[in-house]
This record gives sequence, structure tokens and C-alpha cells, in this order.
Amino acid sequence: MPAIHIDSVKCNLCGTCIAACPFSAIEEKDGAIEINAACKLCKICANKCPLNAITFEDKKHKAMNISEWRDILVFAETEYNAIHPVTFELIGKALQLTAKSGQNVHCVVIGDGAAEYAKTLNGYSLKQILVYDSPLYRHFMADAYTEAFADAIHRLKPSVVLVGATAAGRSLAPRAATRFRTGLTADCTALEVHDNGDLVQIRPAFGGDIMAQILTPNTRPQFATVRYKTMDKAVFSDNGSGEIVICKTPETLPRMKILGKISKEISANISDADIVIAGGRGLKFKKDLELLQALANKLGGQLAGTRPLIEAGWLPYTQQIGLSGRTVKPRLMIACGISGAVQFTAAMKNSDFIIAVNTDENAPIFNIANIGAVGNLYEIVPKLIDHLGV
Repeated sequence: MPAIHIDSVKCNLCGTCIAACPFSAIEEKDGAIEINAACKLCKICANKCPLNAITFEDKKHKAMNISEWRDILVFAETEYNAIHPVTFELIGKALQLTAKSGQNVHCVVIGDGAAEYAKTLNGYSLKQILVYDSPLYRHFMADAYTEAFADAIHRLKPSVVLVGATAAGRSLAPRAATRFRTGLTADCTALEVHDNGDLVQIRPAFGGDIMAQILTPNTRPQFATVRYKTMDKAVFSDNGSGEIVICKTPETLPRMKILGKISKEISANISDADIVIAGGRGLKFKKDLELLQALANKLGGQLAGTRPLIEAGWLPYTQQIGLSGRTVKPRLMIACGISGAVQFTAAMKNSDFIIAVNTDENAPIFNIANIGAVGNLYEIVPKLIDHLGV
């Protein structure tokens, strides 16, 4: 990546570059020109500078021997005294990716009582399970966890590192990637591997209008965070025990100190629901959600909605399905009054069975639905509720 250099001897503070910058990324401070974080490296400033005081220099990094890096490392996140279920999805995908190459899959577990958590991972065809067990990790603190995570990566030198796109994972992964001066692709929904070991990291971009395929060909490891409920879980096997390796806790102490803890009430998560009833723009009024809630109650499912309903304040953010909300993979999804924009379908298309209700027979939602009902949801849903009985 090029670096910007401003020659303070040539620069006379004429302000031409400041006026020319379309991103307001250049400013004068204390008698000098400074570039802020808004810079997009468009080089307009260099082209406009009358004194040629602004130049761009390409920094060349030392070539890495990527052949020294192999296997896949999965970060096994813990939550509520258990392994987070996204971990088993990551293991399942990692085993699939290594099936042809013959490489191995490893896990790293960090926490107070991590040795017990590690036993849960036995039976999933793992080569090694690295354990960092210390009271230091009783609560998630990004700096402390990063030290242990980086130590595990130094030990194994994995070609690929997979982390769940959870609150903790989104904090941990970029810190670790920065340590190794390598790339990270966030919120992946699909992964593939080329024969040369390059990881194809696939994720929605430009508001879901395209699916970007991103590679990190020149550095290792290749980091990716993966959205929950987008991959198939690993299958348990009694003969798949991995070696549990107890690792020494890094001596670096966290810079943060937790003074107290307030427990948050655990609420239902639509990502874990087996049955989801979702509403969209086809609903006319907020009170009409009661109709879908009645259907959800009949089926023992959960109510959800698309982004417009959440932005209108009809439902909380935790009940939003979409690229900017939650990903779901229920056994049954009933989509009512939802056209099927890619931002929504990308987050629910892996549902086992999809029923769509829409007045527009050409709605994109019907392209992925197992059963499509063309009609008014205000007529179809009440009949469905009556048919289900008490």
C-alpha cells in the first residue's frame, strides 16, 4: 500500500491540496499539512500540488514463505459456560476445506475452565486442541485474549484462521490479524480453498448487491470471521479424539480491569429458532404483527422481520433478519409480505423449508421458496391459523 510523503521544505501552505481533496482528508495543523483517516489514496492532491510537494511511495514488504504455513485453526469461543455453537459450524467447514488437501484442523480454547471446555471438542476429528486456562480469562478482555490467541498461532503456524462473527470474535480477529500483518475478511457467508492453499473468502458487499470473493495470496495466516448459522455443523464421531495441549498463559497482563459485572437477561435468539415467522413491507400497520405473532405461537416459533420494519420501530433490532441483522437457519421459515431482496434472502436461504406468501407472483422470494402462496397475507395467514386449531 502506498504511503503519502509531504515535503515540508517545498510546501508553502498554499492550501491547494486542501481545497482539491474531495474527502476532506487534508488539513493544516500547527503550520504543517496533515493527512487524516478519511484519505482514500486517490492522489488528486499530488496531481494538484503546484510545487510537487506531495508524493506517494510504495512500501514493499518482505516476502513471506507461505509454504511454512499449513492447516486450519478454529477459535473455540465460550459463552454462558459452554462452547458457542458457531464453533461447531466452523469446525465442520474447516474439515470440509481440508478433506482434499489432507491437512489438519486444530482448535484453541481460551477461558477460566478452558480445560473442561476442551473435552467438549473431543470427537470432532481435530488434530490438536490448544488450551489456555487461567482465571485471567474469566471475562472476555480483548487484549488478554489476543496474547493467548497470537501465542497459539505462533505455535501452529496455520494457513487459515477461522473465528465466529460474534461480538467477541469481531473484537478479537482484527487485533490478531494486525499482529501478523495479514488480511482479514469479516462476516463471510461462504468459504472455498484453491489448490495452492489460498482461501476464497466470500461475503456480501455493496449492501448485498454483489458477493465479493476476497483472497490473501501474499501473507499468512488468512483470517476470516464467519456468520453464525451459515455453515453446517461438524458431525460428532467417537473415534475423532484430538490431542489436548495445555499451554502456558502468556505473561503479559491485560491493561483493563473489570470492577463489576451486571448479568443481562438471556433473551430468545432468532438465530437459534427452529421455526421463524417473518414479516415485511406487505404489513400495513404495526398492530398487524399480532397476526404473525399468533401464527408463531401456534407453531411454537419466533417472530422476526425485515429491515424496514425494524427501522420503523415495529420490532427490535434483535429480531431483524438480513445482512445488517441476524442470520437464521430454521427447520421452517414462513415469509409473509416479503419480496425477497438479496439483503434478506442471503441471511435465510439456508433454511430447511421455506414458505412464502406474497401478492406479487414475480417476487424474488418465490425463487428460493419450497412452497409459494400468491395472495393476500391478511387472507392466507388467518386461514392457516384456523387450520392449525388449538
